[in-house]
Amino acid sequence: MPSFTTVLATFAATAGLVAALPLEARSGGDMTYYNPGLGSCGLTNGDGDAVVALSPAQYAAHPDACGKSITINYGGKTATATVVDKCPGCSADSIDVSPSIFQSLESLDAGRVQVSWSFQ
Repeated sequence: MPSFTTVLATFAATAGLVAALPLEARSGGDMTYYNPGLGSCGLTNGDGDAVVALSPAQYAAHPDACGKSITINYGGKTATATVVDKCPGCSADSIDVSPSIFQSLESLDAGRVQVSWSFQ
């Protein structure tokens, strides 16, 4: 049976590897839209900008995500948006996008749709 120290060292080494993983694909999240303003990344954006807010879990897991692009897929359509904010109400793999990005994929009347997305 491994000692507590061995288990702890293994856990610490594994945690370091997980923290060093590159930005990776996510799927199955909801996409909603919001009216951007001054975002968590320190930039001010508007409804017509191609921007996205990540869930608190994604934002915390990828502190270098600000300014990175993501590709969003829905209904055979694709859109690209830049990470500029955090979405406090979003679940783990869900995203909040500007109205212009949402409209490029679906009518605003839909309000919430299931999408797949990935970091570029």
